[in-house]
Amino acid sequence: MERADVIILGGGLVGSALGVALDAHGLSSIIVDPADPAVVQGAGFDGRASAVASASHRMFDAIGVGERLAGHGCPIRAIRVSDGLEPGALDFEPDADDGALGVMYENRRLRTALFEAASAAPLVDLRMKTLPVKTERGVGGVSVTLSSGETVHAPLVIAAEGRRSPMREAAGINVARWQYDHVAMIATLNHEHPHENTAFEIFYPAGPFAILPLLDDENGHRSAIVWTVDAKDAPGLLKLGNRGWLAEAEKRMGGFLGTLGPVTQRSSYPLGFHHAAKVTGERLALVGDAAHGIHPIAGQGVNLGYRDVATLVEVLVEGKRLGLDLGDAQVLTRYERWRGLDTFMVAASTDLLTRLFGIPGKTASAVRRFGISAVNAVPPLKNRFMAEARGESGDLPKLLQGMTV
Repeated sequence: MERADVIILGGGLVGSALGVALDAHGLSSIIVDPADPAVVQGAGFDGRASAVASASHRMFDAIGVGERLAGHGCPIRAIRVSDGLEPGALDFEPDADDGALGVMYENRRLRTALFEAASAAPLVDLRMKTLPVKTERGVGGVSVTLSSGETVHAPLVIAAEGRRSPMREAAGINVARWQYDHVAMIATLNHEHPHENTAFEIFYPAGPFAILPLLDDENGHRSAIVWTVDAKDAPGLLKLGNRGWLAEAEKRMGGFLGTLGPVTQRSSYPLGFHHAAKVTGERLALVGDAAHGIHPIAGQGVNLGYRDVATLVEVLVEGKRLGLDLGDAQVLTRYERWRGLDTFMVAASTDLLTRLFGIPGKTASAVRRFGISAVNAVPPLKNRFMAEARGESGDLPKLLQGMTV
């Protein structure tokens, strides 16, 4: 198609979900992405895994993606948080009737399911291995010239290009950003004892050590590791062989999962924070990492993107029903107001947690343990944290409630 309701720049975990969700509501989209699907869906491309919160998963189920993921995810039945290996952990374990807090998926599984859903959606025109060469936004709409030589048109363009979004930069939207002096090391490993569908987050002054449950494989029990270390220590740890690296990991874990290994290929990336001053511009909306990027301390990064998707879909579908121009400022203002406060609060609280748990010393550790014990002892406060983990706080769009708009 040459014309659609929206043009989405970026077909990753958030952009493709947006296209599929719009299709489920009768809105068309052209998704433009430079990636080669055969590469990004390969087992060796990205060893990361993501926790899809229960609210985000309800959206997947509502738009038909959930059935493509069936059998590929590991439910998170509980979360245990501790300050180092000291006693007094904070356990988040909902009642059995409440269901899982979320589901862990390897990113390649998510990419494959979303790509297949987008490819099958009649109102999604997926342009992979294609670059936007020139984008023009004006009173009459949006025109995007592609590397294929074609030009496509829509009332609205949506930037889902990631942290370094060229569209956001071209629009001149200011971004607050800084780097943490941390590096996250990522790997998937097997372990002797079962994880019992529990996610563990062990906080050290250098950063959190997260153990995220995955489905067992031919080698037995399995988890994804997100190990945050001081940037100065990362090179030495990354140079270790697998045996040495696993030995260090076992020390951080206290050995409660038994013998570790084998381990997949390890990777690392520097950690930073960014938050766009606004998530809209002239005939433009930002979603996902184009709008915000946070520390992985709370595992909410991709779920913030899915909240963007659910909100924007509701705003656009209702705007279409009212006969409004989808790129009109009135439509975009509603999206801006709905997402602005939520993304700021999550970003600010995540940054605060990162700094709080990064304070060294026995006094700081004692204060943190007291805080953990206090949350454990106050059910309403504990339930509030569980609601945040589920992605169920605030004014939820219909898709996150499992309903179509």
